[in-house]
Amino acid sequence: MNNKIILFCGPSGSGKTTISQYLLQHNPTLCFSVSATTRQMRTNERDGEDYYFMSKEEFEKRIANNEFIEWEEVYTGIYYGTLREEVERIWSLGKHAIFDVDVMGGLNIKQKFGDKALAVYVMPPSIEILKERLVARNSETPESLEQRIAKASIEMGYAKQFERKIINDNLEDSFLKATEILKDFLES
Repeated sequence: MNNKIILFCGPSGSGKTTISQYLLQHNPTLCFSVSATTRQMRTNERDGEDYYFMSKEEFEKRIANNEFIEWEEVYTGIYYGTLREEVERIWSLGKHAIFDVDVMGGLNIKQKFGDKALAVYVMPPSIEILKERLVARNSETPESLEQRIAKASIEMGYAKQFERKIINDNLEDSFLKATEILKDFLES
């Protein structure tokens, strides 16, 4: 099998996770790549399924041991990264790895894997709608909400560096577009 990587990137609240989950449910050749993070686990999340939750010390030890394909301090003191062993695990299953990662992480993975990776940018229709989505999620403090909105404004400037884009203003349309993009890439 010609193992590939599909990256769905975009600001927090853009819909990249929802689109990735839809594709996973409808394509048995895909397997979700679980990222590692030092942020606190939310009440609806499970370790090893949503993220590999670890302490800052453990994360930094793994950085020193070169265990990450990519990593970033996304917010002050909060790391996110992709463990090399995670991609190897997925490929050993004979599946394609699908990621939903932040913009810089996605660009770094794309750079490392070249044509084996497809980077798709999921864009909210506007910053105002993005803020509404984040507020509706009810998982942010006023401070973290402002951090995410500020970061999203910067990240949206990177959209032009992605091979494909989905403006997520209608979820059903976004599912169809993502399905088409995935099919084209896997058949190439």
